[in-house]
Amino acid sequence: MRCIFAALMGNTTTVEFKKEDYLQWYHTMMLVRRFEEKSAQLYGQQKIKGFCHLYIGQEAVVGGMVTAISREDKVITAYRDHGHALALGVSANAVMAELYGKATGCSGGKGGSMHMFSKEHNFVGGHGIVGGQIPLGAGLALAEQYNNTGNVSLTFMGDGAVRQGALHETFNMAMLWKLPVIFICENNEYAMGTSVARTTNMLDIYKIGLAYDMPSFQVDGMKCETVHEAIATARERAVNGEGPTFLEIKTYRYRGHSMSDPASYRTKEELNDYKKQDPLETTKATILAKNYATEEALDQMEADIMKEVDASVEFAENSPYPDAADLFKDVYVENDYPYIMD
Repeated sequence: MRCIFAALMGNTTTVEFKKEDYLQWYHTMMLVRRFEEKSAQLYGQQKIKGFCHLYIGQEAVVGGMVTAISREDKVITAYRDHGHALALGVSANAVMAELYGKATGCSGGKGGSMHMFSKEHNFVGGHGIVGGQIPLGAGLALAEQYNNTGNVSLTFMGDGAVRQGALHETFNMAMLWKLPVIFICENNEYAMGTSVARTTNMLDIYKIGLAYDMPSFQVDGMKCETVHEAIATARERAVNGEGPTFLEIKTYRYRGHSMSDPASYRTKEELNDYKKQDPLETTKATILAKNYATEEALDQMEADIMKEVDASVEFAENSPYPDAADLFKDVYVENDYPYIMD
């Protein structure tokens, strides 16, 4: 089974990508990178508070994802969620305002960094409980299957989440019912500050899915090409009624687990080795080599993105905080549900 998808794990792909794909990937990844760098700066200034988990280094995962799916597909992930929101089209304004806890944020200022949601963009969070989103993602797929929509659920998790028992229960049920779900482990090699090698004897995480007879593969997550091809293939299987796929996408975060993590548990050599694979730099090199854009055009794209990010900060700064009465909104579906307040 694994050899069929050998191209997904190496440096080559079997799909011919176009100029528009590379430019979209570069724009998506640059937006996420510059947004996250600005977020880190603002966190240091204590303008963003609470937990904050940055996506720097992992941008190729969401870059490749967004060109491989339908806009009607559902996406759910854990708490490292800014990149997913931005890639799916949630505005920088709405994401930054949420980081500030402002009413104009995508979750009304009540979710913060870890709980981004956007019904408009079919982004179902942003979940703070490790692995808690895994059965929810299968539930989303069950709803799509029941309603015969032809849509798919993309359920993201970190490498630490695969230790949760809920994953095994979900994998079993998803295979039994052939749910249209793609389980995606973004393996950045560390669950908080603990390496994968210290938590499991099975270093190839994708093999967990094989126990359920689920098609399961490792994917190079530092390249948009391989990510796109893997997700597009898995999506086709799901749409055709063939059930779920488990993708272990090998990636790496350049910053600590959160803003409070100095990442002293890894070596500079390890970090520098991965920075040589920076997806922004390799994608830029491909764009220039294929004459898809000039260096000046890419510089202008970056400048425009920086203006967008700076404008999002101004938007967040000038936005109001939620009203106290908003505390009791969005708790129950029924606005007049008779719950008790002290």
